[in-house]
Amino acid sequence: MVIADEVLTVLDTKFAVVLPHLDERQRRLYLASEAKALGHGGIAAVARLAEVSESTVARGREELALGATVLGRIRRPGGGRKSAAERDPGLLAALELLIEPRAVGDPVSPLRWTTASLRNLSQELTVAGHPVSAPVVGGLLRAMGFSLQGMAKTRAGSQVPDRDAQFRHINTTAERFLAQGLPVVSVDAKQKERIGDFARPGRTYRPKGQPITAPDHDFFGPDTPFAIPYGIYDLGRDSGWVNVGTDRNTAAFAVESLRRWWKVQGRLDYPSTDRLLVTADAGGANSAGSRLFKMGLADFADECGLSITVMHFPPGTSKWNKVEHRLFSRITHSLRGQPLTSYEVLLETISATRTSTGLTVQAVLDENAYPTGRVLTRAERQSAERRVERDEFHGEWNYTIAPQDPGQQLPEDSRAESGPPIPAGATFLLTHPALTGMTREHFEQLVLQLEPCQLLLTEAERQSADRDGRGRNPGFGTIDHRHRVLVAVLRSRNTVTLTLAAELMGRKRNVLSYHAGRSKPMLAFAGPELARVLVFHRPHPPRTLEALKRLIEHHDEINSSSS
Repeated sequence: MVIADEVLTVLDTKFAVVLPHLDERQRRLYLASEAKALGHGGIAAVARLAEVSESTVARGREELALGATVLGRIRRPGGGRKSAAERDPGLLAALELLIEPRAVGDPVSPLRWTTASLRNLSQELTVAGHPVSAPVVGGLLRAMGFSLQGMAKTRAGSQVPDRDAQFRHINTTAERFLAQGLPVVSVDAKQKERIGDFARPGRTYRPKGQPITAPDHDFFGPDTPFAIPYGIYDLGRDSGWVNVGTDRNTAAFAVESLRRWWKVQGRLDYPSTDRLLVTADAGGANSAGSRLFKMGLADFADECGLSITVMHFPPGTSKWNKVEHRLFSRITHSLRGQPLTSYEVLLETISATRTSTGLTVQAVLDENAYPTGRVLTRAERQSAERRVERDEFHGEWNYTIAPQDPGQQLPEDSRAESGPPIPAGATFLLTHPALTGMTREHFEQLVLQLEPCQLLLTEAERQSADRDGRGRNPGFGTIDHRHRVLVAVLRSRNTVTLTLAAELMGRKRNVLSYHAGRSKPMLAFAGPELARVLVFHRPHPPRTLEALKRLIEHHDEINSSSS
């Protein structure tokens, strides 16, 4: 059959237009369809016009005759070159042997990383008789569950007891304050910022080829000014206040920052409140153990008529403080990539900080001097301790300082007040074996055994600078040696709360907590038998007298039934 020249001309034109847009399989099937339409001699004619072999067109006709399906791909499954692992069955095993000695982390983790580079691994595999390129090694590692990663700071250091419980305590208290419409602020000092033409990290959008320039070296001298931003973040109103100091980060500076915030912003936002909750780190100028910070808060409370509750985050957990990731992170973002040539530039940049969620920030300059090295007198230390009302849960972290009536006078010799005698009934109840873990006879023997240790401890306290002439701690009442040992044992075993023990003994909880802490080291001299007794730690001690009596009755029933 002779094919007309007109038909061949049309086919030639179609092939020239369509074939460049088709892949190998599509081209083969299309040519086969045109050859089938031409009939006898079509395969030869189409092959000649498309410049392909006749076997290609014939194979396409066979696929059409068998009912070719839509594959969505060029090659059939299994087609193409084999992977390196398939061509070399021992490659993966050899790579695993090279990786395992260098693997870091848990071997069963879905993500592992190696300290060997792809190029080094490729060279070692080639020397071992498995020639492979570095990109292929990368693909094999990804298929084996490896990925290239940097180090991550995720391992926490030594954790203090009740770390998570303190977090929950802070959260619960903050929610209660916020629900009542009371102010809750998070405070902390940001790192120092050097003022001058110095390079700063970060990038900002600029016209191409016109970056902000800075000297190639930063030289800080003793006269280089710096700024200390102290941030106060209001959780309820999502607003920030930054007091930018120019001297030193001291307790007085921390309190002054709070005072400035309250006078300028806080009392306007909360005109009728008489309470304030402050969350802070456990260290630094606003540390949990700073008497200067507490004394400054006491003056602030008297001045503003506020009852200030302070809750410190446990040591090593400052990143959980709201001011860090709600305020300081946004300020750092605003300060990126531009030199802080003056205090005005710093203040304006901080004040311009905004977020899509509504954060607003104010910044003021504090040029007051805050000298360091101040030592409190004995009277000042006594006054600061008296003003602090410690929480039942970790009073060293959680406490309240209430405003004092100007006409209120403290007892002239309150430091020497030891209180009324401890009731004998309370002593008999608290020395029960269910609480001390030993019989009353054994407890009395323990008291006699530790008496020399108590004498040494009293002498050491007498020589201490913050004790009076008779070896007592100003601001805390005194109790006798027998009851000091008792509260130390009760606190170690946690068989009764110190609050309940204080009610029974007619003392303040702070007094028992102090003497229990001071006497606890003596228990180490009582021998291994007492150590086994003190291992016991009740997770939920009784908090009421009724619960305590039920505990004792249950203990007596168990002992009577076993005997």
